[in-house]
Amino acid sequence: MIRNVVAVVGLLLVVAGCGSSSDALGVAAECTKTSDCNQSVSPPLECLTGFKGGYCGLSGCTGNADCPTDSLCVTHTDGKNYCFRTCNTKADCNANRTTANEANCSSNIVRVDGGSQKACVPPSA
Repeated sequence: MIRNVVAVVGLLLVVAGCGSSSDALGVAAECTKTSDCNQSVSPPLECLTGFKGGYCGLSGCTGNADCPTDSLCVTHTDGKNYCFRTCNTKADCNANRTTANEANCSSNIVRVDGGSQKACVPPSA
């Protein structure tokens, strides 16, 4: 009996520890208001409601140094700069988004600081 309890507790601890730091970061997650986004990162995230499904990120960056870890400063097609999540594949962008509001992992972006990293671009509203 005690062995079963120990096994269950161990399993719960393993499950609780799953997930990447990027998912905890919250950049690229869907949102309806800023409090939906991770406020414990520096700088705290805001809900960018101009995108379909909302997008946890930051607006007004002037370079990657203004963005949280695992994100970069991108000039969007609307002419504004945003911190968007970095990615290698589309799956990297959608851990915290619904199918109806999926973001794309794109290399066809304007990187404020240059480079070749891809970013998760949310759908326009």
